[in-house]
Amino acid sequence: MGHRGPALLALLATVALTSACTGQKTGSSESTGDGPIRIGLVTKTESNPYFVALRDAAKAQADKSGAELIALAGKFDGDNDGQVAAIENLVQKGARTILVTPSNSTGILAAIKKARDKGVLVIALDTETDPRDAVDATIATDNTKAGSFQGRYVKAALNGQPVRSILLDGTPGSTVSEQRHRGFVEAAAPEDLGTESTNGEQNKAQQATENLVQRVADRINAVYTLNEPAARGAFSALKAKGLADKVVIGSIDGSCDGVRAVQKGEIAVTVMQFPKKMAEQGVTFGVEYARSGTKPSGLVETETATITDKPIAGVDSKDTAWGLQNCWG
Repeated sequence: MGHRGPALLALLATVALTSACTGQKTGSSESTGDGPIRIGLVTKTESNPYFVALRDAAKAQADKSGAELIALAGKFDGDNDGQVAAIENLVQKGARTILVTPSNSTGILAAIKKARDKGVLVIALDTETDPRDAVDATIATDNTKAGSFQGRYVKAALNGQPVRSILLDGTPGSTVSEQRHRGFVEAAAPEDLGTESTNGEQNKAQQATENLVQRVADRINAVYTLNEPAARGAFSALKAKGLADKVVIGSIDGSCDGVRAVQKGEIAVTVMQFPKKMAEQGVTFGVEYARSGTKPSGLVETETATITDKPIAGVDSKDTAWGLQNCWG
């Protein structure tokens, strides 16, 4: 994982402290006995590098805090049933806190309610539930803002040309996908040359781009992508058609691989997230709850940063040297 400088750590610590509502003490927490504090983590998948980084950071913070992390995941992005089973499993294992990145913002509400009714603190990471107060607290990127940052840059990079874009979304029904898409559209006001769901996977994004470009090769000048694997798929398809130098590709993630893709000119811009901070803060809240019964509440918004080596006046950004110092994965 990337290393963060002192100034960034101070900023993120301030955000975490000021964004959440005042913690609420709920009385004596249940005894954890002589065993370790158990904290559960349920991610959307096991293999996505973003969730690997999140899981690794949660494990490191749990070890540092003397807690035990039990990490489970869905079998694929959108595996709501798998996440429900994971939550139920963690409750049975005695987890005092469950951190979850919901694949479906409404599909796991019943499982969350059952856990909270048993005194388990439930915190959403990365992705909000709907409604947001179905969990005790949420630690996440403002995904609409992240999409907007991508859209602002792409629009500015086209220097007054109308944005004519294909849009590569994530999993149908995903809150994160919908929020990022909406933010991009609001900021870039693109002509939609075609929208496809890619599940955030490189191969699906490459195939979707190949299919769409067959119809719009003479018009396309931008690509919106949900995440960096989708952006890499789009770049591969455009390069094969000789269009890569004519199209501005934007993305969101901030992985080290993604930042290097920006550095190489394959992606024009990526909006960096900080999954390490989400995980660390979630574990910290869980340990505090187990020890004192104090619960966090509200939204803890983690920071975002626009990464590009082609800065544009009026668009705040960091270069890839900074990005490689602060990236994840």
